[in-house]
Amino acid sequence: MGTALSACGGGKGEPTLKRAYGETFYVGAAVSPETLVSDGELILREFGGLTPENIMKPGPIHPVESRYDFREADRLLDFAEENGLLVHGHTLVWHNQTGAWMFRDGAERASSALLDRRLEEHISSVAGRYRGRIAYWDVVNEALSDGPGFYREDSPWYEIMGPEYIEKAFRYAHTADPEARLYYNDYNAVDPVKREKIYTLASELLEKGVPLHGIGIQGHWSLEWPPLADVEAAIDRYASLGLEVQITELDISVYEFREREALYDGPSRELMERQARRYGDLYALFARKGDALAGVTTWGVADDHTWLDNFPVKNRKNWPLLFDGEGEPKPAYYAALEGAKEIP
Repeated sequence: MGTALSACGGGKGEPTLKRAYGETFYVGAAVSPETLVSDGELILREFGGLTPENIMKPGPIHPVESRYDFREADRLLDFAEENGLLVHGHTLVWHNQTGAWMFRDGAERASSALLDRRLEEHISSVAGRYRGRIAYWDVVNEALSDGPGFYREDSPWYEIMGPEYIEKAFRYAHTADPEARLYYNDYNAVDPVKREKIYTLASELLEKGVPLHGIGIQGHWSLEWPPLADVEAAIDRYASLGLEVQITELDISVYEFREREALYDGPSRELMERQARRYGDLYALFARKGDALAGVTTWGVADDHTWLDNFPVKNRKNWPLLFDGEGEPKPAYYAALEGAKEIP
């Protein structure tokens, strides 16, 4: 990584995210084929790991049963290896962004046996192709309910195979790549109710000898939510099982989730200062919890490309990341660096 950093600028000794935290946990960013080009120098200067934002999800990489599209994933792996960056694969199994064909048998719904065969074949093909080249995999994504139930029962995976698909996915992934660290990844993972569901699922999988190595806490948070105490409690709870923990999808929206009508003209100084305090508090916590954390990844590189520009409100500009639309450091970036002072 030192060679790549020198090649792209970043003077020797200049503080960067990966210099500040790299010996405690890796600092990553979710990237697209476009941002690998537009933000390549920034990525190499600041980050030690990459997560594919969309290109390795089941739909894009396996659009129809008879065809895979590995072109962009191959380019990402080549870029990472040429520059000494680790890769966190995302994601092998998800109810969303998966081709409808996966769950169909002609005009009928696929049987459990057929879907099981497709599950194994998909994981074997994708994880097997990159065997030994991907450090971490989000094996199963968002399988638990936010409501009163336990599992996400409207997932076609659950509807056809029942909860067994989760265990099978991890076993298939381990067979495909025994060296990769395998994660369950979910949002609202710091909410106390959902936290306990994830804890229970992880406990049950571990009791069965399932190769689960870590929990991914999606950090799609805001200026006000969640309470810092809930983040700390979740990290501690998952780590108590002997599992690694990662913050896998960190961004700090300037809007609260339920603010559907709010609209700011731009990233005002007051908003950016509040965001900086939030990032500073979070990174200070991450520094203190470094023994439990394997990585912290922002969901994007800079504010010019963020999924929050279209979620939960379409075409509403958001500014959730550490770098602005020109790739320049924001107050939040410097606050995140300051957090490293809390590393024990």
